[in-house]
Amino acid sequence: MSAPDGAEHGQSRNVFALMFGAIGVVFGDIGTSPLYAMKETFAGPHQLALDRLHVFGVLSLVFWAVTIVVSIKYVVFIMRADNKGEGGSLALLALVGRVAQGRPGLSALVAALGIFAAALFYGDSMITPAISILSAVEGLQVVAPALDHYVVPLTIGILVVLFAIQKHGTDAVGKAFGPIMTVWFTVLAVMGVRNIGLAPEVLKALSPHWAILFLYNDGWIGFLALGSVVLAVTGAEALYADMGHFGRVPIRLAWYFLVLPALLLNYFGQGALLLTNPAALENPFFKMAPAWAGVPLLLLATCATVIASQAVISGAFSVTRQAIQLGYLPRMTIVHTSEQEIGQIYVPVLNWTLMIFVMALVLGFRTSSNLASAYGVAVTGTMVIDATLIGMVMLLLWGWKKNWVFGLVGLFLVMDLAFFLANSTKIPHGGWFPLAIGLVVFVFLTTWKRGRQLLMAKLANDAMPVDAFLASLSSRVARVSGTAIFLTGTREGIPLALLHNLKHNKVVHERVVILTVIMAETPFVSAEKRIEHEVLAPGFQRLTLRFGFMEDPNIPKTMAHAKTEQLGFFYEPMSISYFLSRETIIASQNPGMDPWREQLFAWMARSATNAMDFFQLPSNRVVELGSQVEI
Repeated sequence: MSAPDGAEHGQSRNVFALMFGAIGVVFGDIGTSPLYAMKETFAGPHQLALDRLHVFGVLSLVFWAVTIVVSIKYVVFIMRADNKGEGGSLALLALVGRVAQGRPGLSALVAALGIFAAALFYGDSMITPAISILSAVEGLQVVAPALDHYVVPLTIGILVVLFAIQKHGTDAVGKAFGPIMTVWFTVLAVMGVRNIGLAPEVLKALSPHWAILFLYNDGWIGFLALGSVVLAVTGAEALYADMGHFGRVPIRLAWYFLVLPALLLNYFGQGALLLTNPAALENPFFKMAPAWAGVPLLLLATCATVIASQAVISGAFSVTRQAIQLGYLPRMTIVHTSEQEIGQIYVPVLNWTLMIFVMALVLGFRTSSNLASAYGVAVTGTMVIDATLIGMVMLLLWGWKKNWVFGLVGLFLVMDLAFFLANSTKIPHGGWFPLAIGLVVFVFLTTWKRGRQLLMAKLANDAMPVDAFLASLSSRVARVSGTAIFLTGTREGIPLALLHNLKHNKVVHERVVILTVIMAETPFVSAEKRIEHEVLAPGFQRLTLRFGFMEDPNIPKTMAHAKTEQLGFFYEPMSISYFLSRETIIASQNPGMDPWREQLFAWMARSATNAMDFFQLPSNRVVELGSQVEI
C-alpha cells in the first residue's frame, strides 16, 4: 500500500494547524472558481436558457462533478498514492515508474504520460493567475461601472507586484493566507445560504436525474456545456500536488469540513439567484452580495485570487525543482526564501518567464470570459492522465482486483474524457495556448532527459577504466598535498577532469576523491543512505552522495555534517580543491537524436547554471577544465 501519511519529515505539527495552512495554500485555485464558473456556463460561447431545467441541470452537474472528481477520485483515491509523502505528476511518475521497470513498453508509456502531465501544468500556471485576478477585478463593473476601463490596467498592476515580490519569499505573506482564505470560504457559504433562501427548490438539483435530463434534452449543446462546468473542479490536482507540504489528513479535513460545503452552497446560491433574477447573469457572483458589501467583497475576492495565483506560481517552482532533480531539466538557479520551510523556493528565470506570458494573456484576451475559452484543456488533460496512472498503481502496486479497478477507473475516465472532449472544442478559440505551452515544455523535458542519457553513455564509454588508470600511474608523477575532489556524472571510469589535470599539470593530489551525486526518485533520502564510499587504491576513493528530488544537493554542507568513517577521510574545507569538467556538446555525424534536438540540448547545456553554484561549492576552491563531447 502507500507510504505513511506525508508532511511529517521530522515534524510533529498539529493537524489543525496544518489544516489551517492547507486552507490558505491548497484550495486557492478551486476556491476562486465561483467567480466565473456559473457565469461562463450560462453566458459563455454556448448560452443556456435561465429556466428550471437548465439551472437544475447545471447545478446537478456541478455537484456530481465536484463529488466524483474531487471528493472521491482525488481526495479518497489519488491521495493514497504518495511517493514518500509527496504528490504531484512527477512524484506519481516516479512511483508508477518503479513498478513498471522491466516492462519497456509500459515504462515508456508511463514516462510519456507523467512528463506530459507535468508539462501541461505550466500552461495551467500561466492561465490561472490571469483568469483568477481578472475575474476578481471585473467586480468593478458591478461595484463601480464607470471604472470599467481600468480593469485590464489594474490587473496588470496587480500581476507586476505579485511576480516582483516572489524573490522576497512568501513566508510573511503566507501567514495571512490561512485567515484570508478562511474568511473567503465563510463568505462564500454565507452568500450561498442567503441566496438559496430566494429559491430553496434548487436543492432538488442534488438528484443526478436533473443532470441526465439536462444532457438528454439539450444534446450537443448540453455536452458542450461540460466545457464550462469543469471550471468548478479546476484546481483539484493541487490537492495532490501539495500533499507533501501538509499531509493527506489535514487536506481531507479542510476539504470536507469547510471548502466543499462553502463551494456547493455558493454554487447553489448563484443558481437560486439566476432563477429569481435572470439579469444577475452579468456577474452572478458579485450580484449575490448586498449593495453595501460590494467594495469589501471586491477587495476580498482580489486577495483570494492573488493567493490562488501565488499557490500556482509556487507550484510551478516546485515542479521545476523536481524536474531538475529527476533529470528532466538542466540546472537552474534556485533561491531558498525561508530557513524553516524547504518548499519555499524562488526560481528567477521561471518567475519572469511566467510573468511575461501571464501579462500577454491578459492583454490578449482582456476579459475572463475570453480567457475561459483557453482554460480547462490543460486541466482536463491532466485529469485524464492522473486517472490512467492511478489505475496502474491500483493494479501493479496495490494489487487490487481487476474488476474493481476497471469499474472505478472507468467511472473516472468517463467523466474526465467527457470534460476533455467538451473542452477540445475550445482549442481554436484559445485552448491551443496551454496545449502549445505543454507541447513545448514536453519537448524540452524529453530532449534534456534523452540528451543526458546519451551524454552519460558517451562519457562512460570513453572513460578510462580505474584499473588501467591506476596501473598507468608512474611513480615519477608528483603527489601534492591536499584533497582533490573530482565531480563526475557517472559511477564508472576516471573523470575527464582528472585526466586533464594529470596531462596538463603533471601532478596528482595525495588524496583523490571521485564524487558522484545521485538524485533519487524519492523526495528525501535518509541519513543512513546519504553517503557511500569505496576505496579504489591507497589515496584513491570513490564517494557517492544521494539526495531526494525535494532536497538541496549542498555538497560542502553534507560532507561537513558527515562522520569521518562515512567519507573515508577527514573533512578539512581549506585543504580541498573541487575539479569540475565543463562539457561542450557537439552534434556528431551519427546523432543519437534528431539534429534539431541535439542543437536544442546543446543550447540547454550552455544555459544551465554551473555545477559550482548548483552544488553550492566555494568559488575559491573550484577548478574547471573544459572538454568537447560528441553525442
